[in-house]
Amino acid sequence: MDFLSVCPLLIPQNKEKTMYDGFVSVCGNDYRICIQMPSGQLKSASLDCEWKLKHTLRGYEDILQKRLQQSPSLASFLVEFKSILEKCLQSNQASHPQPPPKFYSRLIAEIERLGWDRLVYIDPSFQKVHLKSTDAGERQHIIQVHLHPQHPREGPVCVTELPVAFDVRWSSHCDLEAVYHQFQQALAVYQEFWNLLDEIDQNTWVLEPEKPTRNATRRRIALGNNASLQIDVDPKHPRMLPECRFLGADHVINPLRENLNTRIDMWDLADTLLNNLQRLIDLKFPSPANTKKEDFSVECGICYAYRLESEIPDKACDDSRCGQPFHQTCLYEWLRALPTSRQSFNTIFGECPYCSKPITVKMPTSR
Repeated sequence: MDFLSVCPLLIPQNKEKTMYDGFVSVCGNDYRICIQMPSGQLKSASLDCEWKLKHTLRGYEDILQKRLQQSPSLASFLVEFKSILEKCLQSNQASHPQPPPKFYSRLIAEIERLGWDRLVYIDPSFQKVHLKSTDAGERQHIIQVHLHPQHPREGPVCVTELPVAFDVRWSSHCDLEAVYHQFQQALAVYQEFWNLLDEIDQNTWVLEPEKPTRNATRRRIALGNNASLQIDVDPKHPRMLPECRFLGADHVINPLRENLNTRIDMWDLADTLLNNLQRLIDLKFPSPANTKKEDFSVECGICYAYRLESEIPDKACDDSRCGQPFHQTCLYEWLRALPTSRQSFNTIFGECPYCSKPITVKMPTSR
């Protein structure tokens, strides 16, 4: 049985078929899911889905994860998944009728107390409410509140762009104002985190993510010479040394990595992330004030494009006379097709398509 016959809207996202993203259709509705298999096998697979589906399947998470990893095939799991989802939907429909009239009058009263100026959106069912808040740094944030039909007896599901999951403390005496105040308290916790990353976003060329959201903890910063630095910042301790990964040709990044490793004891918690990184690496990062982003957006030497879906060139020839950048996926597929290349575990050894010097690349993993 082919999984496409079960879920024709679930599409493989790469050639290795280690990631599937799309929709399953149950009871006349489409629900988005994503299945990742890093090793290409179900035993290491994980399932993710949209908030509405998570809410519907609440209590079945562990069962579904086990069945996914134990199923003989993806198609058989999807049949079982759709069966479980159908039962959940039928059960929810029976146990959760439409909100009573007092639900609407109570909600209007709660919005009145909170202030209509904080309301961004409310859907026709009055069960989805979006509220806005401005933090101390004049940054605007949105919280999406999905109300239960039995509100306030049952707590809401909240979606935010905070760098750490936002868990609402709820009781039957709570209301929208209580959720909003908890959201504001959470915003106050991450002010320093956002301030430090804003400085990096404004004073360096950030290659990835292209448009950082407020929950993004990673930044890939252009260093020049087809090299970049990827950092992952701890939102709760943003002034600590972040996780660092240098990308580019070895002859360019090895001296920079050595500088960072030998000067790590010079990290100053009183200074900003940007200043610390520049001082330890001993390099002034290219800035929008004196360079253009096009100077660092070098196209892949194989597909001749800069952005391949969400991927940008992150592998470069180590020969200083070449230094041609490639997408990891492009280089992997190129070398794998050549009879002269050899593979050891997840790494392929071959020759640079431009200068024929030795080059290696690891098997791409889904992002």
